[in-house]
Amino acid sequence: MSEEFHSLPFEQKVSYLIENLKNLPDELAEEGAEVLAEAGEIEYAAVLARDKGMIDEAIGILVNAGDYLWAALIAKNAGRPDESEKLYKDGLQYYTDMEMFGRALSAAEALGMRGEEVDELFRRGIESECKGMDLSRSRAMIDCAMESLEISILGRDDELSKEVMLAVNEERSKMAEKDRMQKDLAEEQKNANN
Repeated sequence: MSEEFHSLPFEQKVSYLIENLKNLPDELAEEGAEVLAEAGEIEYAAVLARDKGMIDEAIGILVNAGDYLWAALIAKNAGRPDESEKLYKDGLQYYTDMEMFGRALSAAEALGMRGEEVDELFRRGIESECKGMDLSRSRAMIDCAMESLEISILGRDDELSKEVMLAVNEERSKMAEKDRMQKDLAEEQKNANN
């Protein structure tokens, strides 16, 4: 089998590996994971490596592709809690640097970060999304993001979710007060001009 596989052109190797992922002979697993990763088939490569017990290879493939969340989960499921935590921390840094704040928030949640730290990530995410954006639309975007966050944690009763909901409600109150003040100021200016 190994000789037949080696004689295949690269594209056919990829197809063969995907089609036979669950039944692949062990002797082809390592090379198969490498071929799939090289072809950009990261999910298949990671699943093959994980399912064949090549946990380090699966984690390496995912880290190289920037998927720290899945890599950390594989480490955790393999009974490696310290490695999992390190991967979540590395992922948090990577996702923050890459301005991938949704994934950064997922890493923060997995690490059990405090509410203030999560709030800061959320704010940075909003700021990042606002770059180059029409400022007249930013309020609607913030409202939408807050609503989305609120929906994503509905029904959850953990401490982090409660803190996030409290922060969202506080921000909404601040924004509503600011809107009232701006409206009152505009009304006063209009009356002063008349």
